[in-house]
Amino acid sequence: MTLATATDLATATNEHLANISNTLIYSSMAVYTLAFFTYIAEWIFGSRSKVGRTAAALTSPRKAAAPAVTVKQAGGTAVLDRPQVVTRSAAGARDVPDGPGAHGGDEQGDLYGRIAVSLTVVAWAVETAGVVARALSVQRAPWGNMYEFNITFSTVAVTVYLVMLALKKNIRWLGLPLVTTVLLDLGLAVTVLYTASDQLVPALHSYWLYIHVSTAILCGAVFYVGAVGALMYLFKDSYENKLATGGKPGRFATSVMERLPASASLDKFSYRVNAAVFPLWTFTIIAGAIWAGDAWGRYWGWDPKETWAFITWVAYACYLHARATAGWKGRKAAYIALIAFACFLFNYYGVNIFVTGKHSYAGV
Repeated sequence: MTLATATDLATATNEHLANISNTLIYSSMAVYTLAFFTYIAEWIFGSRSKVGRTAAALTSPRKAAAPAVTVKQAGGTAVLDRPQVVTRSAAGARDVPDGPGAHGGDEQGDLYGRIAVSLTVVAWAVETAGVVARALSVQRAPWGNMYEFNITFSTVAVTVYLVMLALKKNIRWLGLPLVTTVLLDLGLAVTVLYTASDQLVPALHSYWLYIHVSTAILCGAVFYVGAVGALMYLFKDSYENKLATGGKPGRFATSVMERLPASASLDKFSYRVNAAVFPLWTFTIIAGAIWAGDAWGRYWGWDPKETWAFITWVAYACYLHARATAGWKGRKAAYIALIAFACFLFNYYGVNIFVTGKHSYAGV
């Protein structure tokens, strides 16, 4: 076999793998669409169950009675009640139980929810295979352009969701917004951002590509989950405030909000997620600076991508500081979390599309 023939064979193989990758990505979109409609069915059937919407309040764990204390005295014994331990909640906090979930306690709704999760797993597996096929077609990590970043980002976001479900976290309510976002992300990827398989520019040929970009993708996926939690918290907190002041929310708002976790639970969830991934985002920026030193001979040059990565870091640092500051917890902190995630999105989409810098490679 001549060198030219071997080259042609390798090229044909890579093109075939790229076509397989495209087919798998489109197939995953089809399965995600089925999951999308099934998640909607879960919410629709859950709205029928009035009993389910009050299940959490009726079945919330009650404080167990404190055991009695037996005290020996001269000539006999005395039985004293153990004093109850009183815990004080934060100022302004409401003792509201978590909702029963999207299924609302309805058996058919719960069935649709479990089917939706199963379809999400299938779609995730197909999409993962598509990302792997794309990597094989270019013989490198599939993170060389915005199309590859998008398909990998959505895969990792779904991975985070499925791992949390596997850990028995009460986040199935996240399924519908997550799958909706994934479909939008993949639709944008295959229509606007698609780039044919190609090799990297010399500056990207480094093991730091695997370290820096992989952590950036993981951080973005986790930040997304935290942002959805913060957004749901704002809606649920407004709903609870309206009830507390004697207001009467609409039927649709009541049906949806009563099935979500309490605002305090959503607030805590968003905070824990963002706080857990913040150190990794710090490492991502440091790793990018080290890579810049190897590739361009300087660690920091205020390139637009570097600048907005730092702005995102500052925004999340402000969020974590706000959470620890009296008077800034709750809604104010949630607004900062959403602003921080908006900075992350602009750093990726806005800077890549509208701003030219050292991180601009082959258009999108």
